[in-house]
Amino acid sequence: IPLIPTSPSSMINQYKFEDEPELRDLFITVDDPESHITAIETFITYRVVTKTSRGEFDSSEYEVRRRYQDFLWLKSRLEEAHPTLIIPPLPEKFIMKGMVERFSDEFIETRRKALHKFLNRIAEHPTLAFNEDFKIFLTAQTWELSTHKKQGPGLFSRMGQTVRAVASSVRGGGVKNRPDMFTDINDYMETFNQKINLLDKISQRIYKEERGYYCEMKEYGPIHTLWCASEEDLVDSLKGVASCIDKCCKATENRMAGLSENLLPVLHEYVLYSEILTGVLKRRDQIQAELDSKVDALSNKKAEKDLVSFLTK
Repeated sequence: IPLIPTSPSSMINQYKFEDEPELRDLFITVDDPESHITAIETFITYRVVTKTSRGEFDSSEYEVRRRYQDFLWLKSRLEEAHPTLIIPPLPEKFIMKGMVERFSDEFIETRRKALHKFLNRIAEHPTLAFNEDFKIFLTAQTWELSTHKKQGPGLFSRMGQTVRAVASSVRGGGVKNRPDMFTDINDYMETFNQKINLLDKISQRIYKEERGYYCEMKEYGPIHTLWCASEEDLVDSLKGVASCIDKCCKATENRMAGLSENLLPVLHEYVLYSEILTGVLKRRDQIQAELDSKVDALSNKKAEKDLVSFLTK
């Protein structure tokens, strides 16, 4: 993979330098998941506790409950308000089959940790932490948040973005004057996306195969132990095989734990961040395409004005 080119601070979002003091004034905890069953759907809500010393907050502590859709709404509003900033990733709504069952304790805990990390990354960001929608997400009661969602301009803004994107494609698409630096970043991200997605798929396949071996060995061990009762001449051999299977089973379990805790989440987070950065680059190109279009329109107007002035002399 080629070395990634240097990016401007607006793209990299560098949070702080090593010699800067710790100045956090916003602490968020996501915990206490609760299952809700209605006639229409089943969903999980999480308690979000916020403690802060900021003056723009009316209180120093808040406690609200949020479901996954609320986190999705927050992420979309942050992307809308800050199109060229890298918004931290959320865990996907749907999970890969064979990894873990939806709404199982393991799934809920994994998602809770990811949502906790998502909010705290925003809280530590020098720009996103002061977003008004983020404040409302942390402080508003459920009915207040629902009301705010309905009042927000998100839908119309997204429609406007879609219309502009279509208009840009009709004009021929592409960016005429993209700086070489961003072209290099785009090329790098295309290569990086391919390789990190391949690594992610391979690691998940390895985990699934390991899990299959583990389940089979869990069955074979007791079978050999029971076999000893009917084969007196093979008791020692069968017990030895059962003991080896048990050791292999424990070793495989430890290896699976290492994969699921240390490798799979890290690799997949790289995948999510690469998708986010690709989206940021596309939005940057769209903004530049709009600027180029306006500059062209202004130049045409100026040329028309100069022509009219010349003809009227």
